[in-house]
Amino acid sequence: MDTRRYRMVVTSGLDYVGTGAQVDDRLRNWLKEPPKQYDIDAFAEGRNEIARGVTLDHDSATGASGTYGRWRLRETTPDGTWQTTVVIRQAGAGPTWVQLDVEHLPDDPHAFPIPAKTPRLAGNLLDVLQARDGLADVTRVPQVIEVDDVDSVIDELCDERRRLPVVVASTPYGVDFDAWLEGTVDPLVRPLAGLAVLYVLTPEAEPRFNRALEHHQVFAGGIRTYLPGVDPAWAADGQRHRVMSRKAVTESPARARRLLAQLPQSLATHAPLPPALDSVPLLRTRTKEAVGTSDLERLKDENHALFEILEEAGREQRVRADEIRDLKQELQSARQGESLLTVEYDEQYRDLQRAKAQVRALQKRLLVLNAGEAAYMPVEPGPAEPASFSEILARIAEMPRVHFTGSRKITLELDDQAYGSSWGRMTWDALLALRDYADAAAGGDTSRDFKQWCEDVPEGMHAISPRKIIRDESKSVKSKPDWRKERTFPVPDYVDPTRKVFMGAHIRIGGGNTVAPRLHYHDASCATHGIFVGYIGPHLTNTLT
Repeated sequence: MDTRRYRMVVTSGLDYVGTGAQVDDRLRNWLKEPPKQYDIDAFAEGRNEIARGVTLDHDSATGASGTYGRWRLRETTPDGTWQTTVVIRQAGAGPTWVQLDVEHLPDDPHAFPIPAKTPRLAGNLLDVLQARDGLADVTRVPQVIEVDDVDSVIDELCDERRRLPVVVASTPYGVDFDAWLEGTVDPLVRPLAGLAVLYVLTPEAEPRFNRALEHHQVFAGGIRTYLPGVDPAWAADGQRHRVMSRKAVTESPARARRLLAQLPQSLATHAPLPPALDSVPLLRTRTKEAVGTSDLERLKDENHALFEILEEAGREQRVRADEIRDLKQELQSARQGESLLTVEYDEQYRDLQRAKAQVRALQKRLLVLNAGEAAYMPVEPGPAEPASFSEILARIAEMPRVHFTGSRKITLELDDQAYGSSWGRMTWDALLALRDYADAAAGGDTSRDFKQWCEDVPEGMHAISPRKIIRDESKSVKSKPDWRKERTFPVPDYVDPTRKVFMGAHIRIGGGNTVAPRLHYHDASCATHGIFVGYIGPHLTNTLT
């Protein structure tokens, strides 16, 4: 993993002016206090060289796209330049973003940058900015989770706007909570200031937390890193979120601290910047003041400044080239791992469906036996499952109470993707379950919704995992007109006079992430109209896509 650069990206709880004042104050104190002790008065007087080999530049602008302010510190050392950049940015009526970067730019084009440690400035800023990441507060030290805080923390874990990982520490049984927090947890997570949301569970809160997150538990002194996109109802999702045991923490604290920091550091470096920050223009280095000097001397100063700009550009270009190379290697490894997981998942799903078919066959044989007929009476095999989405669309017509009203073109494009085989089988299983549910509802055999039906399905009927069924979209999706429009699909006029309805209910096809498809449907069974499937295709736009 590339952990050479430190990067903090948070939103400020203060307005833009208040944020700028606090950043300016904390930055100046950081520069003039030990161990730096730079001449800040020089900067106030208009000179950007605040010590030998050390420059501080500032620029700001206000325009149609918003407002930004930026400070950049460059410190020359024998092996290159250390560059610290702080940006505050507000675009439109959005929040005020704060970005802090620290990186090493080597002079030698063949040398690797020195990894950047978490700067003291990060904690100083977090102390005054009321920093947030989505719903969560970002603090320099862990926040204590009491029993009454558990529900709020789970909401933060599932928040679709969250960009940072959440690190939750538990307490070993029989160990004093305060001693464990101060002696073990605090030093362990100190490098994560600004890189993660930090929590520690009290012993009283731990049981409630783990009951709510049965597939994502942390206990007995373990520490778990929860990536963005937690799905509490999906057991397989628990594998994404790393757990560090108490043994690993206590046997080698230095190694544990380094390992715990690797993932948040890598995520911070590689995650795309929010659009507001990504649109900030490049900083232009200003030339030295040349009052009272000759034209020749001014020209020399300008040439020197130009040389510095070119030299800086060359260093940054080499660093970016290294980052691109590392990203390509990680992408290749990820693709290889994804392919292996896809094959494994496909095989497991095939085995599961084969087992379900055997169970259904045995149930039918049992019914035959109970009816007093011959035990050896063969069970007629059902029709073969569709081999493609094209065949799925054709065979939906066999289901009188399941109606497809969506775009065939979008659905058929799924056949061209690598996961088409397992996706197709999962989609067909979902449609069979919807069919049996709609038939039961029409016959008055159920008054439950589809998710409840799958939680307790009658024998011999098809069902899918209830965890794959989402009854409605989130408030953030429904409140955005463009996203709501994406999820509004055609229906006959006897269902709605406008001939279209918002279909927030949907089924996750595949692993549940933003790559896997979705099936959006409208349940009109209570009106004996059946199920209307308005969409089978790629995940629609939300805060994660």
